[in-house]
Amino acid sequence: MSLKTNRKYLLQIFLSFFKIGPVTFGGGYAMIPIMEKEVVEKRNWIDTKDISEILAIAQSVPGAIAINSATFIGYRLAGTLGAIIAMTAVLLPTFLIVVALSILFIFVQDNPYVESAFVGIRAAIVGIIAFAAYKIGITAIYDKTTLSIMIISTALLFFLDIHPVLIIIVGIGMSILIVKVKRLLGYTIKLERNDK
Repeated sequence: MSLKTNRKYLLQIFLSFFKIGPVTFGGGYAMIPIMEKEVVEKRNWIDTKDISEILAIAQSVPGAIAINSATFIGYRLAGTLGAIIAMTAVLLPTFLIVVALSILFIFVQDNPYVESAFVGIRAAIVGIIAFAAYKIGITAIYDKTTLSIMIISTALLFFLDIHPVLIIIVGIGMSILIVKVKRLLGYTIKLERNDK
């Protein structure tokens, strides 16, 4: 790859993640459908299965999921420089928006239109997160084992005061144990959805 092509490619990475950054309202999960549309469908840089794995890793390590995901994808696309560019690009619009909103909010915080807008934003974010959960679910839940792990994890989060990190660690442990037991019993091991 020539220097000119490399610069153009790095600029594409920056612009793609710069577009993704502003939709992290309501948390990083809200940007998952936008990230998938940009890097999977539009740019064709990675496939749907890979983005699910990247998101799983991004959730498992400390830090914001949007920044972690951008960093992982940027690194995969263009190494360390790609990681830095993607991370900066996804962070920059959010930083600028927060600064602008902080200044603006001082003047309009009691405005009924602003309060109504935030009610609508919160409701819309719930829908976006639900859609993101569905998109991840169709690649992550592909047999009775993964369905069982999802149901148990959800139940533990709903009914017990267990930290999500502990749920992730338990999920990892359960998966390793189940795969070992299945291998010992001679069952076929499915590690991903096999869509024809």
